[in-house]
Amino acid sequence: MKVEVKKIDSIKRELRFEVSKERVSKALEGVYLEIGKIAKVKGFRKGKIPRHLLESQYGPTAKEEVVKKLIPEVYQEGVDKEQLHPIDMPDIEDVSFKDGKVAFKATIELKPEVSIKDNDYVGIKVKRKSNKVSDEELNKTLDYFKQGQGKDKELTIDDAFAKGLGYPSLEEFKKSLSRQMEADKDRSNKLDVENQIVDALLKKAKLATPKGLVKKHLEQRVNEMMERLKKQGMSAEDLKKKEESVRKDLSEAVEKDIKVYFILDEIANREKIEISEGGNLPLKVMEYLLKEAKWEEVK
Repeated sequence: MKVEVKKIDSIKRELRFEVSKERVSKALEGVYLEIGKIAKVKGFRKGKIPRHLLESQYGPTAKEEVVKKLIPEVYQEGVDKEQLHPIDMPDIEDVSFKDGKVAFKATIELKPEVSIKDNDYVGIKVKRKSNKVSDEELNKTLDYFKQGQGKDKELTIDDAFAKGLGYPSLEEFKKSLSRQMEADKDRSNKLDVENQIVDALLKKAKLATPKGLVKKHLEQRVNEMMERLKKQGMSAEDLKKKEESVRKDLSEAVEKDIKVYFILDEIANREKIEISEGGNLPLKVMEYLLKEAKWEEVK
């Protein structure tokens, strides 16, 4: 097996492979052996059919099977030999079976190198809003209840109203509502802090964008969105019109998500952060960054 590696850019590589006649011949022998076990040729028992008859009837099929078998084997051997670490499946092109040899081209993207200083991710300054619910906020929410359930008549928010919702008194309803609002604020405020950390990481870190991976994930996200719109009853014509704007809207977010993943992965390696099987590495790293962040409480 011969492999030639061409550097396209900092993370993209083009690998050209050539598989020797000897290896191809051996692979063909194995394929014809398997074909011979199931092939039907008049006058011959299965497993006893001469090779030249199998070649005349199943030649194209046999070559196709050999190519299917050899490409993944040879590709993996090549990246291992060259000590390359692709971040996704390769794009396979220029496949040929000529003069007894198999050749093909594989284009891959490598894990981007992340440049970021330790003090750029340890001790990130973040501002966290208070979870406390003010009387004004509580009263505004009560007004929503009043408008939402009052229908055509004036609705009084009192003990009777609270009991209708399953609470012993208006005071108990207010306490429960306040706790729910605090929980909602807590989730929102935590997400806001995480976004501040992400923005700081993206500002400080330098890394190449793996465009192939971004394109693949973008198409997945676009397809998911279009499928949701289709289930919601959008017509085929409107879906076609909508697709390009959906792709444009999602493009930046997908690229951001992928860059953040590699930044968090780099931090995990530096800080020796490990996860159990089935664990979420970005979540674990974010927990570490939140713990190390410099917090400021704001109203």
